Amino acid sequence: MARSLLPPSLQNLIEQFERLPGIGRKTAQKLAFSVLDMKKSEAMAFSAALAEAHEKIRRCTICKNLTDEEICSVCSDESRDKSTICVVEDTRYLIAVERTNEYHGLYHVLHGLISPMDGIGPEELYIKELMDRVSESGGGVKEVIVATNANVEGEATALYLGRRLKPLGIRVTRLAYGIPVGGDLEYADEITILRAMTGRNEV
Repeated sequence: MARSLLPPSLQNLIEQFERLPGIGRKTAQKLAFSVLDMKKSEAMAFSAALAEAHEKIRRCTICKNLTDEEICSVCSDESRDKSTICVVEDTRYLIAVERTNEYHGLYHVLHGLISPMDGIGPEELYIKELMDRVSESGGGVKEVIVATNANVEGEATALYLGRRLKPLGIRVTRLAYGIPVGGDLEYADEITILRAMTGRNEV
């Protein structure tokens, strides 16, 4: 379908969907037409949900997980094991680890990985906040599990965290077998993640 044949408002909607990661022109068109096929009340509810999420969702003041409260549900759960912190790239990976139902410690969300090629250094991530949490725990944190993907950026981030945390007397471990090199934690099944967690190694 020629772009010039579309009304400007529909073109704009398609272009907005195209801005999402992994969404190409055809998928963006499909999503835009799906929105147009909605009843007006459904479309308004969809729009309101987007606006509400953008307005209310923030980062937990402790672990930087996404939440609509000052402190997320994990950090406010008194039953969690406070001696262990699992470091993940973003909230999607936190959810993936939680699906195993076997990890009961805390989390820390970096919101990215160290990637010099992309101009992302430790200063652009929530690494300082992690160091502060460990230091301020008064020895309460015994282990930091680095649950980043097995790719160049994930490995670089794990090594950097290991160098920063070990002088503090913290045990730093890395997910072991089960997650293939180049694999994405978000799409791994629960058993694979569980095996990687239980077989983790020192960094």
